[in-house]
Amino acid sequence: MKLTEQRSSMLHGVLLITLFACAAFYIGDMNWVKALSLSPMVVGIVLGMLYANSLRNNLPDTWVPGIAFCGKRVLRFGIILYGFRLTFQDVAAVGLPAILIDAVIVAGTILLGVAAGKLLKMDRSIALLTACGSAICGAAAVLGVDGAIRPKPYKTAVAVATVVIFGTLSMFLYPVLYRTGALGLSPDEMGIFAGSTIHEVAHVVGAGNAMGAAVSNSAIIVKMIRVMMLVPVLLVIAFFVAKDVAERENAGNGHSKVTIPWFAVLFLVVIGFNSLSLLPDSVVSFINTLDTFLLTMAMSALGAETSIEKFKKAGLKPFLLAAILWCWLIGGGYCLARFLAPVL
Repeated sequence: MKLTEQRSSMLHGVLLITLFACAAFYIGDMNWVKALSLSPMVVGIVLGMLYANSLRNNLPDTWVPGIAFCGKRVLRFGIILYGFRLTFQDVAAVGLPAILIDAVIVAGTILLGVAAGKLLKMDRSIALLTACGSAICGAAAVLGVDGAIRPKPYKTAVAVATVVIFGTLSMFLYPVLYRTGALGLSPDEMGIFAGSTIHEVAHVVGAGNAMGAAVSNSAIIVKMIRVMMLVPVLLVIAFFVAKDVAERENAGNGHSKVTIPWFAVLFLVVIGFNSLSLLPDSVVSFINTLDTFLLTMAMSALGAETSIEKFKKAGLKPFLLAAILWCWLIGGGYCLARFLAPVL
């Protein structure tokens, strides 16, 4: 009977987050939200944070496990299904230059983020989450790394906030620089530049559309290749960072255990399956919509655990780190697209 009551209480928490996700989808479908290229995931975390700073204290404690379930289990399932957005054919379409530039951007951004985080004496989890979000695919990457290192929810929310802010700035800045001719890049080079340096997939789509189909097509493919790099990054994190997490969780047991993020491996398997084109486009489209809903639930759950006090606790350093990484992405990414891409 007790177990049944626990499950019922947990279901209440899940249903609450589901309602937030439904509201986020409704708001995300509004024209002004679409114009800003804000995904339902971003809307979801905002709604969750509004709730956390208003009615959160009225929530029964028995509902909390349901919220945690959405922030962890639902999140990992959403990351796995994210693979249906990608195919290995996308990799072949853009060729070696884009792959190499993506690899340099991802590795350089993460290393710079970790190093700068140490210099700023930041919380290591927030620094790593912010670096990976800036390096790979914004909020989705932050959520993926969250599943590997299991930080406190507010740390993940802080990292998401930083990458969303600077990704949005890039979405508006890049088209202006391109249209004015300030960058001096060809459409292909601009596509590589945008796809390899703008944070969110939604932001790449928004910026690409503002620059024309010639830029947009290559930018989105380059961005998707960058998303694929989430898998090796998570595996590396599992062995070099998650070990510390395991040691803390097993404190006093006399042993530690490194947990492999199997959801990352399954994410790669899903990409391989999707590359075979065995499913109709309508089915893949439905899966992608479902996946966006699941990730929106996860973001809402993270937001529901994030109060203003926790943002104050994190301080301005995460935003300073994100600004440093943003400058690197623009400067370093431009140099790679302008000078390296043409000779590869």
